[in-house]
Amino acid sequence: MGPDHSTTRNAEEAVRQLIHFVGENPDREGLMKTPHRVAKAYREMTSGYAEDPQKILSTTFSDRCDEMVVVRQIRFWSLCEHHMLPFHGYATVGYLPKDKIVGLSKIGRLVHCFARRLQVQERLTLDIANSLMEHLHPLGVGVVVRATHLCMEMRGVKSPAEMVTSCMLGAFRDGTTRSEFLSMA
Repeated sequence: MGPDHSTTRNAEEAVRQLIHFVGENPDREGLMKTPHRVAKAYREMTSGYAEDPQKILSTTFSDRCDEMVVVRQIRFWSLCEHHMLPFHGYATVGYLPKDKIVGLSKIGRLVHCFARRLQVQERLTLDIANSLMEHLHPLGVGVVVRATHLCMEMRGVKSPAEMVTSCMLGAFRDGTTRSEFLSMA
């Protein structure tokens, strides 16, 4: 379900004001449709608010798999909640099934569900891990997220750097399981 007409109109007016703020004319030919395009882009880039992690992970399969399942390098884009500038990178997600597994694409969808919200990388990492634990009830979960943040590269310190965050839950806190996951990640 999309936004109502008045919400879209308010977002477009806010973009017009921002164009004024930077010293431009929102009625200039090249900028006339920009408020609409920006509002539409932000709706798409924040579409994760309309997604339900429980629904994403609801289709599971009974299986006696007792080995670690790892999905590496799930590409994502997100928006930093502090500056609303992009950060992007890769998430590696692993879990140790208890009695059920989930389809491979669902893990990617879960990452995108949380990435398509205003975020900080630390919470993104925790949201993915906690959601898997809550909805799959595995023996353990590990998540490693590596990303670069344009708010750091384009402004402020103006220094490119990769940020790495991780979350280990359940059996992944154990030294051996943790080491195995990190070597695969």
